[in-house]
Amino acid sequence: MARQRLGQHFLADAGWREQIARAIRVSPHGMESPARAATDDYCWIEIGAGHGEMTDHLLRSGVPVYAVELDRALIERLQQLAEKHPNLTVVPGDVLETDLAAIAAGRRIRLYGNLPYYITSPILHHFFRFADLIDEIHIVIQWEVALRLTASPGNKSYGYLSVATQFYTRPELVLKLPRGAFRPPPEVGSALVTLRLPGENVTLGLENEHAFLEFVKTCFGQKRKTLANNLRGLAEPARMRELLEQFKLRADARAEQLSVGELADVYRAISSAK
Repeated sequence: MARQRLGQHFLADAGWREQIARAIRVSPHGMESPARAATDDYCWIEIGAGHGEMTDHLLRSGVPVYAVELDRALIERLQQLAEKHPNLTVVPGDVLETDLAAIAAGRRIRLYGNLPYYITSPILHHFFRFADLIDEIHIVIQWEVALRLTASPGNKSYGYLSVATQFYTRPELVLKLPRGAFRPPPEVGSALVTLRLPGENVTLGLENEHAFLEFVKTCFGQKRKTLANNLRGLAEPARMRELLEQFKLRADARAEQLSVGELADVYRAISSAK
């Protein structure tokens, strides 16, 4: 039985499970060859493994699979599955408190998760803490959030979460999933999004990534206000207009019109003037 307080919606439809498995390359019909899987030093970490709906597919890769699950009843079922599969380890606990580096123990990480919609953003930020260890993140999330992660500047869905995601990863909207693929069905549509790492953080080379993301939050503080107005606490409006002109941006530009790189340019200019 799904627990509403945990945001549980289990991927019950076998057809959609197979489509996801093909998309993330763990299906016998489209996965990497066993020879490559055996030599690659990586592991799968599954977030919110549930009844093991996708765990079976991940196990076919032949690499270590770590199933993170919070629900005690589901943990017992996963442990029964682990008795049959030596490459499966069940990790009881909250993903937000899970040390992904300790689990991987020196291996590269591939993540899969059917994420609770109400904490998608905190989970993503937790993943980004381990960005230098992760190669791929495959997540089933709310459709509207998927649009936010993949939105381009100027799109109405583009905002802070878009910038943070694209700073660390290269997102792709892979599949749109119907409500009926889940039990119980969620109230909204869902999507599989793939995030490949690294993102723009590598080329931008910012010394303090956390400070940059805090700056981006300020930029998007009030979306209807111009960038100059949102950043009044950091630079005088006249100075902001000069900076925007320097980077060939409109004086009345809003944060949602700037790319990750352009926001980084403005951040560097303001930071260097302090």
